[in-house]
Amino acid sequence: MKKLRLGAGEVFSGEGILAVTKALLESGVAYVAGYQGSPISHLMDVLADAQDILAENGIRFENSASEATAAASLAASVNYPLRGAVTFKATVGTNVASDALANLASGGVTGGALIIVGEDYGEGSSIMQERSHAFAMKSQMWLLDPRPNLPCIVQAVKDGFDLSEASNTPVMLQLRVRSCHVHGQFVASDNRRSKFSIQDALENPTRDVSRIVLPPASFLHEHEKIQHRWPAAVKFIEERRLNEFFDGDDAGNFADVGIAVQGGSYNTLIRALEQLGLADVFGESKIPLYVMNVAYPLIDAEWERFCADKRAVLVLEEGQPNFIEQNAANILRMAGTTAALHGKDVLPLAGEYNTATVLKGLRAFLEQYGKIEPLPQPAPVRKVIPLVQATPDPVAAEVLEPTTLVDESVHARPPGFCTGCPERPIFTAMKLVEREIGEHHVSADIGCHLFSILPPFNLGNTTMGYGLGSASAAALNAPAGKRAISVMGDGGFWHNGLTSGIANAVFNKSDNLTIVVDNSYTSATGGQDILSSTAHNDTRSTGHAIEDAIKGVGVKWVRTIRRTYDLKAMKATLKEALTTGAKGPKVLIAQSECMLNKQRREKTKVRKAIADGERVVRERFGVDSDTCTGDHSCIRLSGCPSLSIKPNPDALRTDPVASVLDSCVGCGLCGEVSHAAVLCPSFYRAQIVSNPTRWDKLRQRLRDAVIGFLQRRDAVRRARYAL
Repeated sequence: MKKLRLGAGEVFSGEGILAVTKALLESGVAYVAGYQGSPISHLMDVLADAQDILAENGIRFENSASEATAAASLAASVNYPLRGAVTFKATVGTNVASDALANLASGGVTGGALIIVGEDYGEGSSIMQERSHAFAMKSQMWLLDPRPNLPCIVQAVKDGFDLSEASNTPVMLQLRVRSCHVHGQFVASDNRRSKFSIQDALENPTRDVSRIVLPPASFLHEHEKIQHRWPAAVKFIEERRLNEFFDGDDAGNFADVGIAVQGGSYNTLIRALEQLGLADVFGESKIPLYVMNVAYPLIDAEWERFCADKRAVLVLEEGQPNFIEQNAANILRMAGTTAALHGKDVLPLAGEYNTATVLKGLRAFLEQYGKIEPLPQPAPVRKVIPLVQATPDPVAAEVLEPTTLVDESVHARPPGFCTGCPERPIFTAMKLVEREIGEHHVSADIGCHLFSILPPFNLGNTTMGYGLGSASAAALNAPAGKRAISVMGDGGFWHNGLTSGIANAVFNKSDNLTIVVDNSYTSATGGQDILSSTAHNDTRSTGHAIEDAIKGVGVKWVRTIRRTYDLKAMKATLKEALTTGAKGPKVLIAQSECMLNKQRREKTKVRKAIADGERVVRERFGVDSDTCTGDHSCIRLSGCPSLSIKPNPDALRTDPVASVLDSCVGCGLCGEVSHAAVLCPSFYRAQIVSNPTRWDKLRQRLRDAVIGFLQRRDAVRRARYAL
């Protein structure tokens, strides 16, 4: 937080997303809102922790209920010269906010409106592979994609507000995963308050009917976009030189070719050029570069100027469709420019452009124009046939080339629940019920619980969006021998699920079951508080029961399990919900705090208590190797990362036995599974006592003495039988 107070001339060192927060303060923003999601969750967390700094600068901040709520808050910039920023994960967040964003882009803005979207495309993404570019084009909002270094990112925030005000258009700032987490430095400026405050707007309300999206004004908005806003944006981009040109330092050899690249892919391009010997580590390229820090709109005059003296230009555009390449081809064709345009013909049609991918495309492009020598063909080698032969997918190989096909003998490592996750017993219970009454259709939802579709649970038929688990089963509301099951998290419930799922089920007299996983936070995005969080929050209202909200919209059959680790209760309640003769929607609320958040809090307390010499007792579970049969059903019905296998100590048995690793947090599910499934009695619970008392030590000595006596007696008996 101290970094956010840096003044003019001081050097800021830190992460990209924190630099964005500082840039907002320096830009005179009046209000900020948003909804957490990768890779911009940290921005929301920083703003929530910086309440004192925001208050000093008169900035209003909200953790919005959804992306639509956040986007709608930008209405404050329509009539008033208030700078506002919102942030959320793209493209799913943009989809949720689309109605508000489309209306905002239609009517236009007076104050600068900046939409910071975390572009979650490619490696590490958890969503469908789409881009924000299409939405920017559809609603004609300008899209910034700055080079991934702190000075460029900070400048893009400031330029975004200025561009928005110059063209009366909301601006999207796209930040890739690596841009959010890149580290660097920039020279800070003073934080500044908005000249026009929210209080000024409330005390002096302004109304302009022409900004409201109703006929006939809505018909005029489209003409205004083309005739006034677009030319104003182009003029601003050119005059401010938001896009960058790098001439190259080897004009003699490479002057007739060039590369046009989106700002967000600049670092990857430079790394690939460096490996070809055509750039250095400081970014000095031998090939002329056109870096588009503004991905939309394209600037015709800049494209014509860059391509005028070129034989060929390579367009580096990650993802598909190739919007930039198509637009550039049209610009050059209309201008009569003869430069050949390359892009997806030498680069993959889809998939993330990492260094290896870009390197291969660059090499193909430069070899075609004789700029580098082709690689020598390797001598033929004897082919070694692996024990497990991979089956290549010809379609995937064509689309995602170049990709190394991984041998099937290398096991996939899909994401899964954390150690001790309270959601794991919910799906364990579902598998146990499934064994008794058969399979059911399961509509999954976005969140940690979505991992249940993967092994070992293999539950979940569809997922349609955040909080849409219950709505996803709406079509399956028909008289049948089985009920459909829907799953949603507490975050999704408050985001969208209460109205689109639960209330809709009441209205349409659904007879299906909805499971609301209540772990007290929006856990998948970092543990942010929500309405039903039990944690005390000084700046938010928490402690509102999900059960009350569900009953409030008319659900009669509601059950709450307070401790999900109680596998018998969970299984019994699930079975009741699926077999009861009661009609109408059924909702099961499964409560237990997110173990990750709990451990973050508890481990700190435990370490402090141990350091202070206090007696601390921690529980761990283990497996008796002599009793374990090697069936491993405990692993198949749990999937806990702390459950593993080890060699059998009995020389007469070859099957490995189950083992509990030191990462165990003592949730007890493995033992519960064993008893609930009537598997084996091999699990035991142990207590680890730090700073034991005299009584603890005496009791342990007595135990050791008794156990030692029994072991010696058993050894004597074995020796006697051996004789």
